[in-house]
Order: sequence, then structure tokens, then C-alpha cells
Amino acid sequence: MNQPSEIEIQGHSLFATPVALVELPDSETINAGLRAAIEARMASHPSTDHSNLGGWQSSWDLAEWGGASALQVLTQAKAVGNRLTCDRQGQAVKVDWQLNAWANVNSTGHGNEFHTHPGCFWSGTYYVDDGGIGEDPSLGGEFEIQDPRGVAPAMYAPRLAFNVPGGLAVGSSETISPKAGRLLLFPAWLSHAVRPYLGQRQRISIAFNLSI
Repeated sequence: MNQPSEIEIQGHSLFATPVALVELPDSETINAGLRAAIEARMASHPSTDHSNLGGWQSSWDLAEWGGASALQVLTQAKAVGNRLTCDRQGQAVKVDWQLNAWANVNSTGHGNEFHTHPGCFWSGTYYVDDGGIGEDPSLGGEFEIQDPRGVAPAMYAPRLAFNVPGGLAVGSSETISPKAGRLLLFPAWLSHAVRPYLGQRQRISIAFNLSI
């Protein structure tokens, strides 16, 4: 008779939540152009106030003033969105994405509270300057994602988790460290935040939404 540890277990990862990371080629050139455009905009326009806890956030028209570097990143974002989107039969589709985008500049102690982006399909972030976090993770500033199932799976037995890929974060959150040149894409309904940045430089990113 087979022991329990020998019995084959069949299963599926149902209700997956896609989170994509893409390292853009030629990011040093792209980031130099973006930094110049963002610093000029920051010098001439006050910050908006949305999810940001300190720092500077631009208006949502980055595509109009960000120059060629911004358009290059946003074109890549649309391409990634198309690769990760299909119809209900699983067939590839090419969506004419509508887009809005903005810049974020965080200094010491700044972050973003948890929020979602209603009315959009995909949302994303591109890191222009990680503020040194790529070399020193203790500087904080991580991108934090909450479990979309809420805290319910952890309410009864918070010390237990699911022994499947991705199961250790059940009922809590996952973090992704910034890295200059990295593009992050995720469903717009996914609750996310930015943990406080503890470095002495500036943490510069752009954010965007893809809608139809």
C-alpha cells in the first residue's frame, strides 16, 4: 500500500495573478533622457497629490512632455501588455491601448500608500533611478503588492501557508525591489504601495495605465 508521501497529487494554479518584470535594453540612454525631462518638469510644476506620501508626482500627461525616452518606454509597455493579453478563448489579441502616465520622485522617507487604478486593465512602473536600492536593499522603497484574496487565508492559522509555488505569501503581501531599467506590469485592480525610501538620493520612476 502506498504511503501518503508517495501518492501522486494533481493540481492547478487557478486564478493566477500575472506580475511581469522586463529589463529594457539601452536603459542607460533611456534613463538619461527621462531624468532630464522629469527634473525640468519638477522645477516648473508643483506636485499633484494622489497616493504619494511626500515626494513629487507629476500630472498624468507624461507622454506629452517626457520626450523620446518616455515614448520609448510607453511603447514597450504597450507591447508587453499585448503579449500578456488574450481573448476568452486564449487567442492572442492586439489591443489599441489608451494610455496615461506620470512621473514620481521620492526622497528620504517618501512612499506611496496602498491604492488601485480603477477604470484600467493593466498598470505599471518603470524605474529611472532606483536610488541605490539595487545595490543596497536595506534602503527600502520596495514595490509592495497585497494578496488580492485579502487576509482571509491567514486569519485562522497565520503560521500556515500553502506548499505550492507562490503559496508562502498567502493572506499577506509580496515585495519587488526597484532596479533602474526595469519595467513592471500588473493588473490595475491589484492593491499596491511603495514602502518608504530610506536612501539619500532620489528614487525616480514613471507609472502608467493601459485601458481600452
